[in-house]
Amino acid sequence: MRYIANAGVKPRIHVSSRNAGRSTRREFEVDIRRMEIRDGRALAGEANLDREGFELRRHLSAVTDFHDDEEVERVHYAEIERLIRHATGARTATVFDHIRRSSEDGRAGVRVPVFAVHNDYTPRSATEKVRDLFPGQADDYLERRFALINAWHPIRGPVESFPLAICDGRSIRPADLVAADLVHEGGDGGAFTRAQSYERVGEVFYLAHSPDHRWFYFPGMEQEETLLFKCHDSALDGRVRCTAHTAFVDPDTASDAAPRESIELRALVSFDRGEGVDSGPRD
Repeated sequence: MRYIANAGVKPRIHVSSRNAGRSTRREFEVDIRRMEIRDGRALAGEANLDREGFELRRHLSAVTDFHDDEEVERVHYAEIERLIRHATGARTATVFDHIRRSSEDGRAGVRVPVFAVHNDYTPRSATEKVRDLFPGQADDYLERRFALINAWHPIRGPVESFPLAICDGRSIRPADLVAADLVHEGGDGGAFTRAQSYERVGEVFYLAHSPDHRWFYFPGMEQEETLLFKCHDSALDGRVRCTAHTAFVDPDTASDAAPRESIELRALVSFDRGEGVDSGPRD
């Protein structure tokens, strides 16, 4: 696991918007630790977004080509919005972005997996994202409970290499979360977004190592399996507010394993007071 070495100075990482989101320079030291990663399927569908910060859902998409941006935005955005509403009982869920990743270089419009323990938003950048996406409705969103939730699944399955690991949010202490500036170079970084509104300088959380972190992954994920995980929750009532994730090298990966191809969608989720939880299908 590639953690951050917390030196007490705010870290910065520079990414190229023209070069598939690859980092061009980082201004912090990496702390590499060997961690146990448990089989998430052993949770038997018990994990959920409010307790652990993630959950696995089954979803069969009508999308025929996940490399077709128009089809993904027209068909898949609405599918994932419905899936998140069912999983959370939310009033609204609005997908605003999608990113494809592959461990095989060379395909245009596809980024590489991220091998760093991180969470996509901090409370500050989450609030800024709401204001950027919905400037006319931001006050209404911010007066209610809102969340930023990612939906991740393979484009083709099963995943044989570089799977995604997710951390139980209950095992993350506030002191483990290190806010870092994310500097976009050469554009807004939003090649696949419904609303071209990325900050030039954003803010993300990296994680400092703790032996208490509990890591999970779901081996052999198929295309019809979607991992939902929470990147921010404005609620202050004791539920998990965020988690952390990273790609990792599975030491049991076969030498002829297929490259990992995946897609992740990001959604802004808004709740009514006294929101409920739907009991839709889980894995």
